[in-house]
Amino acid sequence: MTDQATSLQLAVHNAATFWCALGETRGNQIVRRPGFLCVHGSERGGMRMMVLSAEPSSDDLAELTALIKGRADGKVTVEDAFGVVDLSALGLTSRQLPVMIRQPGAALPPSSLEVTRVELPEQLEQAERTVVHGFALENFQPYQLGQVFPASLLARDGIDLFLISRDGTLAGACMTVADGSVGGVYWVTTLPEHRSRGVGRELMYAVLAYLKDQPVTLSASRAGKPLYDSLGFTEIASSTWWA
Repeated sequence: MTDQATSLQLAVHNAATFWCALGETRGNQIVRRPGFLCVHGSERGGMRMMVLSAEPSSDDLAELTALIKGRADGKVTVEDAFGVVDLSALGLTSRQLPVMIRQPGAALPPSSLEVTRVELPEQLEQAERTVVHGFALENFQPYQLGQVFPASLLARDGIDLFLISRDGTLAGACMTVADGSVGGVYWVTTLPEHRSRGVGRELMYAVLAYLKDQPVTLSASRAGKPLYDSLGFTEIASSTWWA
């Protein structure tokens, strides 16, 4: 297996850990097969699926398709970093997002803004509100406490959330997942009134310092990719997201 293929497997495994943690704390049913992961979320959360292998079996592909067809309500999202499924016949449309990795290396500057690791329920609520409104999780609007980040998430090993403030005001948030092999960064969010002021960069400085001495992966938006390029991330795949 090439270094790029190994890095992609690390990224996919971390993302699966992320979705399993969210699904389990939300009380969702989870189906895991060698070739895919399926989290049966609420009507708001929708169904989240991930392709886990570059060579899923025909049985796994058949079950994946049947689960999508059987979903009666809510949104369906399928993340395929390997580019091995075509779900257009099921009425889903695709977009591409870069999967990126940063290897341990030269230290980055310390964050010049206040970054706080979430430890208390009121901080968790702040992080949840920030992600729902700033990242624009439209399915979870209007906001309801605990639907995205249940209180039990605070007790999950390897799961951390961070808040960043600017001039004494909450400006952004993100979530990290450390699974023993690699760290992952998710939902890096800056609130609208604080955008284009370097908040995302300062948040990443703090998060990468927290996840030091291990590879770190993420899926980038096209708009966010230049920031991650400048932080030493490299693209390892273009993942197909079906919705």
